[in-house]
Amino acid sequence: MVYQYIAYNESGEIIRGKLPATNEEAATEILDYAGYQAISLKRYVPFFNMDRLTAGFSRLKPNEIILLYRQLAMLLESGIDIVASLELLQEQVTNRMLKKVMGEVISDLRSGNQLSTALSKYPQVFPPIYSRLLGVGEQSGELATILNQVADYMERETATTKETKNALMYPVITFLVSMVVIGILVTFVLPSFGKLYGSLGVEMPLMAKMLITLGEKAQIYWIHLMLAVSALAGVGLFYIRTPGGRYKLDKLVLKLPLVGQVKHLSELARFCRSMSLLYRAGLPLTEVVSLVAQGSSNIVLAQALTSVQQDMIKGEGLSQPMSRNKLFLPMMVQMVRVGEETGNIDVTLLTVARSYEAEAEDKVHSLISLIPPAMTLFIGLIIGLIALSLTSAMYSMYGQGF
Repeated sequence: MVYQYIAYNESGEIIRGKLPATNEEAATEILDYAGYQAISLKRYVPFFNMDRLTAGFSRLKPNEIILLYRQLAMLLESGIDIVASLELLQEQVTNRMLKKVMGEVISDLRSGNQLSTALSKYPQVFPPIYSRLLGVGEQSGELATILNQVADYMERETATTKETKNALMYPVITFLVSMVVIGILVTFVLPSFGKLYGSLGVEMPLMAKMLITLGEKAQIYWIHLMLAVSALAGVGLFYIRTPGGRYKLDKLVLKLPLVGQVKHLSELARFCRSMSLLYRAGLPLTEVVSLVAQGSSNIVLAQALTSVQQDMIKGEGLSQPMSRNKLFLPMMVQMVRVGEETGNIDVTLLTVARSYEAEAEDKVHSLISLIPPAMTLFIGLIIGLIALSLTSAMYSMYGQGF
């Protein structure tokens, strides 16, 4: 990789430049050998980056990382050293992005870094929570065991996410097709009837007038409508990428009926399972809570965990700070308290995770079963309104002697 540096030489002159090096430590050594004292050193990223451009075409799937962990564990258990294992796996990898990252990880290992340190440089590929776990495995000499545990955890989380997405796919497709059909009716069918009734000089009912006028306006200003919708969508996407916007969105999601409950339970289950895994590996509880908060996809819950961690540092334990925040449900707080008293907090957390996962799964199935009738009712009301408007206009025409 290439590093961009700002340094000064023995004469005190400021020097700027770039140099190739395997890692940041090697780049610093090269500068020292050349007689330069580094002021700033960072990885060089060109404005037009082919790797970044092609990253969208070679996105990593969770199953690829799971397979990598399992195969690495198997090779380590068979007695092959870690560098040789990674080189062997790199040859089998087909994803360009993963192959490149593995090459850089191997270079770091040859420079004397540990696997967990090398992986932590690529948080988008290897989440920090897993890298820290591998660090514990390296220290305890049970790296292969931790690799298998992480793979099991990721596999379960991926399966749950995939099941939910697949279950929601049919209702989403049905809804989109229905919206297209309704849009065609309003934009093209209603204006045609409006022109017909207008040529006959029929006095139409108010509802028919409103719908036909709406269709005519949509037909005339459809470009403006599309631009307005696109602009609103763009502004909305930009806003939710800001910290304040993301916080409000995550807070809104948790308050949504049914969907919010599923999200809340799923996040708490993931918290409990992650904390159980990390605590069982031997990490201190304060660090466990910090890592789980960093890996959360919901900022509101992440901030709640961070607040809990700050109170834990003051010596308040885990259950007491949790009990002051309503985001942590009573059963979770009670089981954590029992775990603290008995010294089996990892077992109680795992029990809570399984309970919340089962409850979330039941709610997902209930939500999915409610979506089709709700959509049918909604679409039926809209189409019924359109049909009623056209029918009332026909009756009005017959009443006027046509």
